[in-house]
Amino acid sequence: MLQERKVLPEGYHSRVQLRDKRGHKERELDVSGEEGNRYRLILRQSNFNALDFSAILAYAPLDSNQLFRLRRYNGKSHEHTNPLGGNIFYDFHVHQATARYQEMGGS
Repeated sequence: MLQERKVLPEGYHSRVQLRDKRGHKERELDVSGEEGNRYRLILRQSNFNALDFSAILAYAPLDSNQLFRLRRYNGKSHEHTNPLGGNIFYDFHVHQATARYQEMGGS
């Protein structure tokens, strides 16, 4: 799914302008994959800290209203602990869905 080319819809620029929502700005955009899969791009940014943001790529199964988050890109706004390795850091980071994290109830 990560390798599938995603096609942005016509006029997507205006549809990803973030809108205020309780302390942060947010916007979602549905995107189609070339192989027919559906995805959702979710963008969030704090109103108080420009480095407190997330950009999420989620898979949207056709027969469900659930989203499966494939990747989440986070800003440099908080300390992060890797649950598997235990390393702690304060930096930009990426969460990625893997079998290993799913087996542990993953994040």
